[in-house]
Amino acid sequence: MAAAELIVRNGRALTMDRDRPVAEMVAVAGGQILAVGADRDAPALAGPSTVVVDARGGSILPGFVDAHNHARLGSDDEDVDLAGAGTLEVIRQRVADAADRLPPASWVVGEGWNPSAFYGRLPGAEDLDGCTGGRPAFLLSYDVHMVWLNREALARFGIEGRDGGVAFGTVVRDPETGTATGIVRDFAVLGLSRRGLAALEPLVPHYGRERQYRRLLASLDRARRAGITTLVEPQNSVDDLWLYERARSEGRLSCRIVCALLCLPDTTADELAAFGQARQRLHDDELAVGAVKLYADDVVEPHTAAFFEPYATPPTEPGAPFWEAKALTDRVAELERLGFPAFIHATGDLGIHLALDAIAGARDRNRPGDRRHQVVHVECPLTADIPRFRELGVTACLQPRHAAPDLTGAWRAAVGPERERRAWPLRSLQRAGARLALASDWNVAEMEPLIGIYSALTRAALDGSGAWLEEETLDLEAALRGYTVGAAASVFAEDRRGQLIAGRQADLVVLSDDLSRDPAGVARHAQVVLTVRGGEIVHRLQ
Repeated sequence: MAAAELIVRNGRALTMDRDRPVAEMVAVAGGQILAVGADRDAPALAGPSTVVVDARGGSILPGFVDAHNHARLGSDDEDVDLAGAGTLEVIRQRVADAADRLPPASWVVGEGWNPSAFYGRLPGAEDLDGCTGGRPAFLLSYDVHMVWLNREALARFGIEGRDGGVAFGTVVRDPETGTATGIVRDFAVLGLSRRGLAALEPLVPHYGRERQYRRLLASLDRARRAGITTLVEPQNSVDDLWLYERARSEGRLSCRIVCALLCLPDTTADELAAFGQARQRLHDDELAVGAVKLYADDVVEPHTAAFFEPYATPPTEPGAPFWEAKALTDRVAELERLGFPAFIHATGDLGIHLALDAIAGARDRNRPGDRRHQVVHVECPLTADIPRFRELGVTACLQPRHAAPDLTGAWRAAVGPERERRAWPLRSLQRAGARLALASDWNVAEMEPLIGIYSALTRAALDGSGAWLEEETLDLEAALRGYTVGAAASVFAEDRRGQLIAGRQADLVVLSDDLSRDPAGVARHAQVVLTVRGGEIVHRLQ
């Protein structure tokens, strides 16, 4: 046996291998795991140039796989950070402070406002009067599904009156006067589409190509520091793939990336053909086009998620899906024939039901196969739909941090107390035999998998308060599997990564403490001290 290039020893390796769940040492050579075993095995594997890392009793884990991470959108350090701003007054002050630092012709771009700050309403353009110094303001909600514009921005986009639309979303208008309120919905769907970005790029500096590339690099740096060795970037057009190819050509692709391409109801046959060409060009273990993303519905807070019953807060209409049922089934069946798994965003119970129906309908039309379709978010499913995930072989891709009480105030009010009991049913899905792939949805929530694991274990805020629906928490093994082998399996990679087994790709992470000692406490406070991807140390805490 060749000598190891790297040995990580004196740790508690949680291997995710049910035949050998715990070990002390992992040895690496040639980009693969050479051996997993006891500390006493290490000397026989070492050579004169072997790098030996002492884990000091901390956890050694498979590299984290983030199954849903908007790395190319990321977070921009030139934008106003509105996360945690709990009132309109705080938001206005942050916007005003940022505007004071900008040249007169600049846009004020912000990220992270939460509808919970507005006590049952959505903000309007008038709420930003007098705080931007005449500059247009473009403020993204925390989930990137809404944009809040001031009067100056409405004028720049030509939608301040009763007419006019935009390519990057749906303009919300006052039901009595017909004038634009300042909110544009469906931004995560339309604004991040090929046409939406093409409309934004020449106007809003935030969407310039170099700013986009800087955000991707910042996300990749954050990912390696968080222990992420594979991430799924779930929403791209073929026009966005240059970002990842440039990062690879410049040696900046510090984690493996699987890209999904966005398909809207009006996506043409020519565009689908371009999807296939992109997959042929990008299909290796470092960078691949792997799936197609669809939206069954949108999100709860602006009442654009689709439910069977009305919302609990005005306006009470139940929300409408993006696709007619037959059209969605037709598209999923077509994607199957083209060899693409479908990642279907669905949050409301009707949206989730339609997504599962479409997958069932496609299965009935096509030959049997291992499709690895996903329903993404699964925020409020019907109880009767939970067993269908296993029956249909559908991956449930959830983001545990989304269920935390400090993010769900407006969500819980909108769905009401009865539906609230069905929120983010992690344990129910697990018990029903569904494959769970867990994720951050960065930058909707923090990227760090340890925060997601903490949230899955507790359903509490980051300070430990407000835990709710604790019967839907996961235990440590289930949470870790969701961020390792489960997420790897969601992109057909479970035979190569997600477990510490000899012969697998040498993707691993070392924590400063032992997760099994105090799972929630360690997940909340531990540091990632080492990240290894393909045998290469890409992060080491000094």
